[in-house]
Amino acid sequence: MKNELKITDIKGSFELCNEVQMPYLGLGTYLSDNDQEVVDAVKSALQLGYRHIDTAAAYKNEEGVGKGIRESGVDRSEIFLVTKVWNDDQGYEETLKAFDASLNRLGVDYLDLYLVHWPVEGKYKDTWRALEHLYAQKKIRAIGVSNFLKHHLEDVMSDCTVVPMVNQMEFHPHLVQQELIDFCTDNGIQYESWSPFMQGKVFELDICTDLAKKHNKSEAQIILRYNLQKGIVAIPKSVHTKRIASNADIFDFELSAADIAFLDGLETGERVGPDPDNFNF
Repeated sequence: MKNELKITDIKGSFELCNEVQMPYLGLGTYLSDNDQEVVDAVKSALQLGYRHIDTAAAYKNEEGVGKGIRESGVDRSEIFLVTKVWNDDQGYEETLKAFDASLNRLGVDYLDLYLVHWPVEGKYKDTWRALEHLYAQKKIRAIGVSNFLKHHLEDVMSDCTVVPMVNQMEFHPHLVQQELIDFCTDNGIQYESWSPFMQGKVFELDICTDLAKKHNKSEAQIILRYNLQKGIVAIPKSVHTKRIASNADIFDFELSAADIAFLDGLETGERVGPDPDNFNF
């Protein structure tokens, strides 16, 4: 499996196609309030050893994320910071403005990764050109997309200068999409998961309970280890210090090939989030 031998500790990373190191475990901040809640979550994660923080303009908490980074005591250069351009800001000039606005809210002068949040029809290719421009200017260390299916990726790749380096997708045992993972791997695109716990539904699956007992780990730890062993970057969201710490306690055990096959076999195609081919926002 991709990168399997590189799973070492909380600060470990997968290498992107441009040789930038992307930490394979990060803190997600979706629905974290832009107040002390997200500030404390970011500080806790960084002080626990996390080095990857994921946010988005649409989460409306970039200011809090930036404050948490500044108050953490961890040098900015050690942190892999990600945000995303929202759908209302897509298009070439609009994206350039949105990028500057995100930097201003975060209080930083560069990003480690900038993502196109959703494939807005008629706009995402112009948005991608803007990301290529920002990347060429060295304002972003890596550029990628989120919620792009194979045909969206092929459309971008048909005439792009830089192939997307990351694709952040809904991923969990009911939505594995192995063909899409394989397509990304074959094209040097790092796969990343959002909603790895199916908005909590994963904890109701018997197989996860069985695996948790087998490995003496929590269901959440099983699922996060599953992500990493498939070569997928994981960014579980939490605002609770104990849970943030627990989510990182996944480096003292290993799932077997049979365990992973069991989890892959739970694929149903069920989404807990919007369909990238049918969203209206």
